[in-house]
Amino acid sequence: MNLPIPTGWRLYLEDLYRRLHRQFTSPWTKAAVLLVLAIVVTRKELSFSLSIDGGRWLGVQQSSVFDGVGDGNSFVAFRGGDRQWTARELEQLAYIRQYKNIALRQMEEQGIPASITLAQGLLESGVGQSTLAVENNNHFGLKCFSKSCSKGHCSNHSDDHHKDFFRIFSSPEESYRAHGELLQKDRYQDLFQLDRTDFRSWARGLSAAGYATDPKYADKLIRMIESLELHRLDS
Repeated sequence: MNLPIPTGWRLYLEDLYRRLHRQFTSPWTKAAVLLVLAIVVTRKELSFSLSIDGGRWLGVQQSSVFDGVGDGNSFVAFRGGDRQWTARELEQLAYIRQYKNIALRQMEEQGIPASITLAQGLLESGVGQSTLAVENNNHFGLKCFSKSCSKGHCSNHSDDHHKDFFRIFSSPEESYRAHGELLQKDRYQDLFQLDRTDFRSWARGLSAAGYATDPKYADKLIRMIESLELHRLDS
């Protein structure tokens, strides 16, 4: 059933339609709409560009977590972009930042890949939090084989379900140097025939030479080096 529209209402609605039509079809309205669309599109493109470029507009280079590894201070662990570091990885990266310089120095002086040294330190010391690392400054599980130890030279700890004597060091750095000296022994000499960038062969060689009793020791080192990109330090 169609109800008649009063003449006054009809005239009012017709006039309102004409005014709205003129407003929306005017050049000024079209220009305003285009401007709003341009702003929206530009903001989206800017956001996308910042995400893809890894913050290049802000002066941040995301492609490597080892920017400026040789200068002692410029260690970058960038959280974001195409790599999201876990809390555990950030803890490991903080450890690397603390000890990377001595690992780099030993690589230059002794030929031991820095990635191997740091991965062993991380693994053996529980990221610097193991009892041996905290109480003995021993980051590599270095045992004492002396038959006549002076006081403070070693202490008794469990290892592989047995009690063993482990070296006590005055500082973590001293344990790093002792680790380098240990690898100079005859049983490890074949390792130095390898390219220092071949961390996989180094890891397997250490395991084959009996550095650790864990049959998965080499695999653990390799996974750690790859996940933390430690191989960048070797080159």
